[in-house]
Amino acid sequence: MNPRIARVLRASGKSLAMLFVGFPAIWGAFALWYQVPGSQAIKALCATLWAVFSIAMLVALWQGRAALGVFGFAAVFAVLLVWWHQLLPSNDRVWADDVAQMTTGTVDGSRVTLHNVRNFDWRSNNDYTQRWETRSYDLDQLRSVDMIMSYWSGPAIAHMLVSFGFDDQGHDGQVVFSVEIRRQKSESFSEIGGFFKQFELSIIAADERDVIRVRTNVRGEDDYLYRVQMPVAEMRALFLAYVDEANSLVHTPRFYNTVTANCTTLVYHMIKHIVGRLPLSYRLLLSGYLPEYVYAVGGLDRNYPLAELRARGHITERALRSGRSETFSADIRRGVPGVDPAAR
Repeated sequence: MNPRIARVLRASGKSLAMLFVGFPAIWGAFALWYQVPGSQAIKALCATLWAVFSIAMLVALWQGRAALGVFGFAAVFAVLLVWWHQLLPSNDRVWADDVAQMTTGTVDGSRVTLHNVRNFDWRSNNDYTQRWETRSYDLDQLRSVDMIMSYWSGPAIAHMLVSFGFDDQGHDGQVVFSVEIRRQKSESFSEIGGFFKQFELSIIAADERDVIRVRTNVRGEDDYLYRVQMPVAEMRALFLAYVDEANSLVHTPRFYNTVTANCTTLVYHMIKHIVGRLPLSYRLLLSGYLPEYVYAVGGLDRNYPLAELRARGHITERALRSGRSETFSADIRRGVPGVDPAAR
């Protein structure tokens, strides 16, 4: 073989072997940091020891000792994977107050009773009155589905809420479902931690004066409301899908995942199950762009440009003005196309 070609092949083989070791090595360091029990010092020690071992295997590879570098790393990495797969989700932890309870539902004909509907009175992130309530809803009175996007970190990242509207005016006629991380009292949200089993998954049913107002009036997030175009039968099916998913999490806990099990992907799979095939899109991962996706598949009012729906659906200032008003839900919808007749 031509010596030059041989050198290229050897260099390529080394590079591939280093990638084989390098990426799992980085993953392993994060896994140890987020999942080793104990203090940050213990986590740092474990991650550091893993990094030193991984670097040693990479050096062995670069020096031509492929058997030691590849097989030595693979053996230890296999042990790490065995430990990783033994980390199981649980509903038995000391939870933060706002996710301490789990919403469940019972269905009797068209009547759905939701248990543990959250209705906190928020004064600040750390000052609030806790209320968990039981509420009943008649699916024959279900008339609307609204999508609320709450932005806190640029245009690409948002949290999605889905609000169901009923003709009867109890509880202001609305109930919101929110797919949440179920964090422990000592934890705060981390996008990276969401890849590494740091949080369990939770579905919370809540009053709009709780779950929207805490974002706009307390946390300083920027919220937009869109009326979703759906047949009533599909609205009912989506509502019941939320109830089924919430009930299943009580019996079979799941880990939250920043990409595969979050506030948008979970809803995507529920709607796909109801209406059939839906196209995949990067906007399902970059959740802030979800309105563009829903508009493209015909889920929003096409009589208006999306930019106008977004401008008229900007509810942050209305929520700030409404505050704790009993008419909060009606206040934030003033001027929203498809909701307020005056919008036309």
